[in-house]
Amino acid sequence: MLRNQANTASSSAAGTIPLRPFGKHQDVRISALGMGGHHLGDAKDEQTAVALVQEAVDGGITFFDNCWEYHRGKSEVWMGKGLQGRRDKVFLITKVCSHGRDASLAMQMLEQSLTWLQTDHLDLWQLHGVSFENDPELFMRSGGAAEAMRKAKEQGKVRFLGFTGHKDPAMHLSMLKAGFPFDAVQMPLNAFDASFCSFQTQVLPELNRRGLAALGMKPERPRRAHSERRRDSRGSTALRHELAGNDHDYRHGETGDSAQNLRVVQNFKPMPRAEMQALQERVKQAAGDGHFELYKVSIKFDNPEARIAHGFPFDMQSVEVKEMVQGAVNTGHPYPEIPKQ
Repeated sequence: MLRNQANTASSSAAGTIPLRPFGKHQDVRISALGMGGHHLGDAKDEQTAVALVQEAVDGGITFFDNCWEYHRGKSEVWMGKGLQGRRDKVFLITKVCSHGRDASLAMQMLEQSLTWLQTDHLDLWQLHGVSFENDPELFMRSGGAAEAMRKAKEQGKVRFLGFTGHKDPAMHLSMLKAGFPFDAVQMPLNAFDASFCSFQTQVLPELNRRGLAALGMKPERPRRAHSERRRDSRGSTALRHELAGNDHDYRHGETGDSAQNLRVVQNFKPMPRAEMQALQERVKQAAGDGHFELYKVSIKFDNPEARIAHGFPFDMQSVEVKEMVQGAVNTGHPYPEIPKQ
């Protein structure tokens, strides 16, 4: 069965990308660099996307991240096609976008994701985009998504469970206090994060204490900051910063720029703690108000499904919102059309 082979997939992958243990599950080791499904959906066409996935696997990447709502399912469909014949070599992740809705919808999303990804199970299933103060309560309530996650694991459709978010480290800590047996947590980790609403300083120590896998995202956001477009924030340095760590500071990079990052990670040399701290200090002044991490302070990067479920307006210029408006059906909420803003 595929799920039996997946336990040893990372150790047999080609290339020289370093492997990291998956939190407290020391027997499961996955590549330090992952491919992000959202970026995959930006490829110019299906053929290009499939080739990118295949090249990533052949280059040693075993960590593949996705989400039910990315590009209205296109990201999962393309990734599933790219992984044909390679599924047993990867640690496959996707996310559920129930956002406070009931467990039955979460299970429907899971079944659709499995179909799109052309697999009978996930290695990690995560609650997508914790963004609102009552998300932990809605998740844990009777009939909530927590029940779906437990059921999916009991049925063997998922191996591990986690949650993601990029808004506020306090919300991550609230989710951890809810008492659910998570295996992993995904969050922003980059040099700018250390100086503003920091997941690195507030959440990462708690994950280390609990033995949970810390999955990093948005490592190269500082590279997009034009006033910081120096060697401090170029892709290779940004990625090395995210992957930096020691036995008490686990990090795992997820990104979409696979070609350049494959070269960086295949020749990876750990960034010394002193160098990492010096980099954080150099960008501290620019990072202090969060305007280079808009995913923490703006609705532009909020998940449309989450805002719909909570009854909040959203950015009509967002790519994901435009895709939803243009789509024939939005199966993630109870309305036949996108609510008027």
